[in-house]
Amino acid sequence: MGLNLKENPDFAGWATVYNVKCSDGRTLKPNSFKDCDGIKVPIVYNHDHQDINGVLGHAYLENRADRGVYAYCYLNDTENGQAAKEMVKHGDISALSIYANKLKEQAGNVYHGMIREVSLVLASANPKAYIDTVLTHSDPETDEWEAEMYFGEPIDTNIELQHSDENNDDSNDLQHADEPKEEPKEDKQMAKEDRTIEDIFNEDFTDEQKDVVYAIVGQAVEDALEEAGEDGGDEEDMKHNAFDNYDQYEEDGIHVLSHSEIQDIFKDAPQTGSLRSAVLAHTDDYGIENIDYLFPDAKLNADDPQFIRRKDDWVAKVMSGVSHNPFSRIKSIFADITEDDARAKGYIKGNYKKEEVFRLLKRKTEPTTVYKKQKFDRDDIADITDFDVVAMVKKEMRWMYDEEIARAILVGDGRPASSEDHIDETHIRPIWKEEDLFTVRKDVAVAANATADVKAKTFIKTAIKARKDYKGSGNPVLFTTEDLLTDMLLLEDGIGHPMYDTEEKLRTALRVSEIITVPVMEGLSRTTDKGETKNLLGIIVNLNDYKVGTDRQGQLNMFDDFDIDYNKMIYLMEGRMSGCLVKPFSAIVLEESISVTLTVEPTSPNETRYGKEVDDLQSNIEINSDSIMGTLRYVTGYTGFSGDPALQSGNFLALDLSATPVDATIQAEVIGGDSEGNPVTVDDGVLVIRVADRKQKLHIKVTSDANVIEKTYRFGSLKLKTASN
Repeated sequence: MGLNLKENPDFAGWATVYNVKCSDGRTLKPNSFKDCDGIKVPIVYNHDHQDINGVLGHAYLENRADRGVYAYCYLNDTENGQAAKEMVKHGDISALSIYANKLKEQAGNVYHGMIREVSLVLASANPKAYIDTVLTHSDPETDEWEAEMYFGEPIDTNIELQHSDENNDDSNDLQHADEPKEEPKEDKQMAKEDRTIEDIFNEDFTDEQKDVVYAIVGQAVEDALEEAGEDGGDEEDMKHNAFDNYDQYEEDGIHVLSHSEIQDIFKDAPQTGSLRSAVLAHTDDYGIENIDYLFPDAKLNADDPQFIRRKDDWVAKVMSGVSHNPFSRIKSIFADITEDDARAKGYIKGNYKKEEVFRLLKRKTEPTTVYKKQKFDRDDIADITDFDVVAMVKKEMRWMYDEEIARAILVGDGRPASSEDHIDETHIRPIWKEEDLFTVRKDVAVAANATADVKAKTFIKTAIKARKDYKGSGNPVLFTTEDLLTDMLLLEDGIGHPMYDTEEKLRTALRVSEIITVPVMEGLSRTTDKGETKNLLGIIVNLNDYKVGTDRQGQLNMFDDFDIDYNKMIYLMEGRMSGCLVKPFSAIVLEESISVTLTVEPTSPNETRYGKEVDDLQSNIEINSDSIMGTLRYVTGYTGFSGDPALQSGNFLALDLSATPVDATIQAEVIGGDSEGNPVTVDDGVLVIRVADRKQKLHIKVTSDANVIEKTYRFGSLKLKTASN
């Protein structure tokens, strides 16, 4: 049949096809070779770039955006070209492949490249790249042609893909061809017999293998010449051709690795797992000790050392959220019109009209200097050549500087006020510790032994109720800890469904625009003027209400200097600033206020108290919310209880007391009777009481810092045995 192809090529087909995953894992994206449309490239066999006789012809490329690159191929009149034409004609070879460089690749996808040649191959890495048309020139005079059409794809022999890297520039190369696993053993043996040692070295060895041989030979030569007291020679010349002076080395008594020794090393390499192991295994054969000195040092897996850092995305939120004042001194004046004296008043005819009265409040915040300083010996900087250590340190200084400022704004410096490194909290005022005029404080009151769910639910309720006192700008954000955020998201309703299955729903419930977790807020607590301990749980604030003041001279600057006397490079990052909230009631601080708890239990019957078994003292003791019931036996000779004979007989009650927090103080007192007004401190949780009358009561007081809990228990339900029964 007649076929109109470009200039009557010998054959045509798909050099490569887009959107097909190749055996090397790459996928060529549509139009990735659009710049190759219309160009002319050579045709070779199996990507053989070494021999000019390997050029079989040329091909014109046509980029088809919807599918791939189509090649119109012309074979030359050389012996190899005509042999290839016969193979293609008979279908012996039906696969095409490309060699390309200048690749732009991302995540295994190739978006751009330049095709340098088209190869006839036995199997292509791109399963869709194959010859689909072969033309037979039947009658040149009539210009009629016959074409054999191949439909389908070449057989994939599942052979390993090899990538070439023979380009001289720094760009990525792409060679899409699958190589046969192995030649027939007979052919390989004949080829080996026909080649010299130098041929094998130059043709079969990779650059890395050649470098190892150079190193081994060079070390042997150098050691021998040093022993003879001669100059080591020009090692660089030797590397150009390791075989030029082979005979001379042998005559001089210098041991040079023979071809058989090198073969042994590479023969053992697959068995030992690496070329290095194989070389080390043969060190005794050629007498080089410490051969590992010749191998390259380990390299950094990145451009420079990686910092181990705290999560710091919150820092950028703080630094970008605060507002800035071009003056370093911030002064605020407020008029308090919330008092009754400022209210408008009704007038009764004839009465005196009173003037309005309100207070003026003023506060001034002065600037302070915050800095970070680093010093290096200049020799150390000069010796570090793998990366720019100065750039790395400057990056670290800026990270830590910003984190320290953000920390000071939110929760304060954290170092003791007596420390000379402490950032003065009267100059950069932390929101957590701001004055009550600016920060609304709410206690999240939970028991010390409260579960995480209880604490999370109480936090949410407290935060929602606190919003009525918020007078700040717009919709604020919540700064909290990762643990508390997790506990809130894990809350479930009564049937096991999540109460807040997304963070967005939780934000809506809390009435905040964003929830930001801050690692430096973990475990923070403060002590109030009353001695109470408050654990920080969250801060709700719109940072636009926090002003940071810096004038031109106090802006953040980086300085470096050289100490010529001590050969030191000194780097300083420094800024001078002030910071504070400028709007009253513009922040809500939520703190955990731990309430004390008291547990009262009857002592186990098999315990012993002051020499008496508890089973001899009491039975069936039960403790309710405000009373104790059960039976107290009559006991005599209880000398362990008291040295007073009058108090060694009667009815005795044994109890175990515990409280939270564990360092709380427990005091017990019997109301009524001889011991009233004499409270005792229960240090070990053991309490034994002599009950003389059922009208008596037991009063227990637990104190932790400024938190106090008191309980009173009646004895009216107790049965008091007498000596007669």
